[in-house]
Amino acid sequence: MSNRLLITYLRRAFLKLAGNRVLQHLLFWTASFLFLVNFFSSSNSLEKIDYIYTALFHISLAVAVYLNIWFLMPRLLQKARYFVYALAVIVLIYASALLNQATFNYLVDLVLPGYYFVSYYETGDILKFVFVYVALASLLKLSKGWFMLMQTEQQLMAIRQEKVETELKALKSQINPHFLFNSLNNIYSLALGDSKTTPAAILKLSELMRYMLYESNEDRVPLKQEIRFMDNYIDLQSLRSDKRSRIEYRKQGDPEGKSIAPLLLLPFIENGFKHGIKGDPSGGYVIIEFAIHDSNVDLYVENNKGQVDEVEKNDFNGIGLNNVKRRLELIYPGKYELDIQDTGEQFSVRIKLDLR
Repeated sequence: MSNRLLITYLRRAFLKLAGNRVLQHLLFWTASFLFLVNFFSSSNSLEKIDYIYTALFHISLAVAVYLNIWFLMPRLLQKARYFVYALAVIVLIYASALLNQATFNYLVDLVLPGYYFVSYYETGDILKFVFVYVALASLLKLSKGWFMLMQTEQQLMAIRQEKVETELKALKSQINPHFLFNSLNNIYSLALGDSKTTPAAILKLSELMRYMLYESNEDRVPLKQEIRFMDNYIDLQSLRSDKRSRIEYRKQGDPEGKSIAPLLLLPFIENGFKHGIKGDPSGGYVIIEFAIHDSNVDLYVENNKGQVDEVEKNDFNGIGLNNVKRRLELIYPGKYELDIQDTGEQFSVRIKLDLR
């Protein structure tokens, strides 16, 4: 059996044991009985009297253990009444030691006449026995509680992670049809004008869709792939833009060895073209600056505010922006800066991402 299979088997056995309280207690007292019966035996072979003496000795131990874990711990320790709990445990241990002596000096004569047992342990020795059992049972109880808490937290984390992944997939799925619809509209407008750039636009769209469908399904993609996607998208928009429109695209830095969440920056760039170039075909502008630093990236997009149709009028300030913000919160919590400026005539966005 390999180590991995052995660990898996032991873990399943432990989980099964942790979920069966009766079996836990049975194993604890069985182990205790076997240890003490050999400890108390005065000869090499165990006699009937050794078993009886050990069973009687366990009465006071069991009383102390269960009063502690069933009464004192839930009502005092778990409610942070530590001083009262400590006093109660001291009283419990001493009372259990007295019960042990009473068991052998008085009770045994009533239950088992003919067996002349005496409590040949001094009070101090019995106190040590009871203390060890109460302490051991408390540690086992606390360990079990800690283990169950950790298991619950792991389950909650798994549920949260699954929820986050589901939400991210839903948010990303909103990008694809929206992006495809806009891109097809661009190519349609080129085709209506019998533009010679239509085949090139279709090729660019093909590359963009290949990336979106097959290469952007991972949590992170190489930054250079995301930049190529941005390049293709800007090229596609440039093909159908009026010559009077101004498009400035600058980038700097080395993307090698860096990764980023896919399709996260697209809405900002898309918004620049939609409200700038498309909103004002005769004189719109969009400025895109992308800088790569040691462990972060910086995207700046600026555009004029032209007129757009009613369908898209409030898109970026509504679902689009909320989508991006939510993805940023889920993927880069506390690792991004987003600054949006709207002057009425000009719109700008700056986003800084910590890629570590």
